[in-house]
Amino acid sequence: MLTTIVQGEDTARPPILIAHGLFGSARNWGVIAKRLSATRRVLSVDMRNHGDSPWRDSHGYPDLARDLAEVIAAHGGRADVLGHSMGGKAAMCLSLLHSSCVRRLIVADIAPVSYGHTQQHLIEAMRAIDLSAVETRGDADRQLAGHVAEAGVRAFLLQSLDVKAKKWRLNLDVLERFMPDILSWPAITGQFDGPSLFLSGAASDYVQPEHRPVIKSLFPNAKFAKIPGASHWLHADRPREFEAAVAAFFG
Repeated sequence: MLTTIVQGEDTARPPILIAHGLFGSARNWGVIAKRLSATRRVLSVDMRNHGDSPWRDSHGYPDLARDLAEVIAAHGGRADVLGHSMGGKAAMCLSLLHSSCVRRLIVADIAPVSYGHTQQHLIEAMRAIDLSAVETRGDADRQLAGHVAEAGVRAFLLQSLDVKAKKWRLNLDVLERFMPDILSWPAITGQFDGPSLFLSGAASDYVQPEHRPVIKSLFPNAKFAKIPGASHWLHADRPREFEAAVAAFFG
């Protein structure tokens, strides 16, 4: 089962489950999860092939959805689900393939479509680091700077580096092999009729107006909202506004 950080007291309401994006981890969501846990239980997971969760030989969205369904089954059988980017696609698959698990759904800055960009260059950048020469996170950052210019992206990736063990907490081989699957969307039929919120960053181009018909065909009760001044990393750019939107929608 996925490694899960549990915060907050159990209440009459279902827990909130948080599914992170590619190269992320439950720890990336620590502050937001802690604040949401003031009123209910919050389950933050490391997705397969990430963090402290098991490494598997596959990384398709039906696999990720099944993983999330197992976590929810172990915590009462039903949850409000929040997923960002890759985690958002996994959350959508969960709600379509295991709809009884999901009460309400928030999809953060992603649509059920295939994307043309790739994150292969980040895998190559992580592989390029000579981990034997890394004694501190600063050592790794200086090496990574030769491949990734953005300090924020480097800091995000380095959260998945175990400096002491000199290894990545990411199954780079499997993530590379399944990159086409991660960027695409599986052929899934059916609908999730529960309340859904597609929450985007106003400065992001991941969710376009032309995506709305396919979203509404799968999620007929979908609502749409944008957070001003936020990019694809909307929860990091505008954490308080993001948290307020999540708390309001989940109730």
